[in-house]
Amino acid sequence: MIDSPPNVQTHSRKEIWSIFDRIAHRYDLLNQLLSFGQDRVWRNKLALCLRGKKDLHLLDLATGTGDQLLSICKKGILIQSGVGMDMSEKMLEIGRKKVAERKWEGRIALQRGDAMDIPLENNRFDAVTISFGIRNVVNVVHALKEMYRVLKPGGRVLVLECSLPPNRFVRSVYLFYFRNILPRMGSLISGDSYAYRYLNETVETFPCGQDFCDMMLSAGLVDARATPLTFGIATIYEGTKPGFEDQPSEASPIA
Repeated sequence: MIDSPPNVQTHSRKEIWSIFDRIAHRYDLLNQLLSFGQDRVWRNKLALCLRGKKDLHLLDLATGTGDQLLSICKKGILIQSGVGMDMSEKMLEIGRKKVAERKWEGRIALQRGDAMDIPLENNRFDAVTISFGIRNVVNVVHALKEMYRVLKPGGRVLVLECSLPPNRFVRSVYLFYFRNILPRMGSLISGDSYAYRYLNETVETFPCGQDFCDMMLSAGLVDARATPLTFGIATIYEGTKPGFEDQPSEASPIA
């Protein structure tokens, strides 16, 4: 049956991020080719979720080559400071070149770090974003709790992730592409036969829609909601850290 996902092996975080080091030189090109340019459209839609906000302190996890942060800045969102964090140093090297080309070093800093153990203080950011990276963490709820921790009260988590289309016909076409065409194209262009098999495995087994919203709620976020994009091929998830008036008495003070 086409709806049955393949068996997924267990991988350590080190193994997962070593994949991105290997394909860093072709990552941006492959994103555009394999998504037919939709990855940029989706990142821009996430950026627009922050419109109307001013002087934002923003954290972008699994930032890769920095495209989500750059999309937000290009959309004119008023960012006072942006931190991009990723476990792949090779991806960050490419991202730093992009930031330097746009002369945004004063606003954006890219550094190595793990979404499971964010090396930053509590209550620091107005928004935390993560695009196409949440499915790669070992414990999703724990990572969401880390995002909650570094958010200011009233701050928002924005997650952009691949998902499975609800329509059976669209899903069948999508899964055929993901299982048969995408891995071959990815292998041919990147030179890594495993990386894009791993991609399709993680997308098929990752919780989406209300299941992921429930994870956000489990992490303490409120007003969790999902916005499907392009027939449900991708989804933007939003959640909010309760404000001071909603915080329990034992909540941590602002650092």
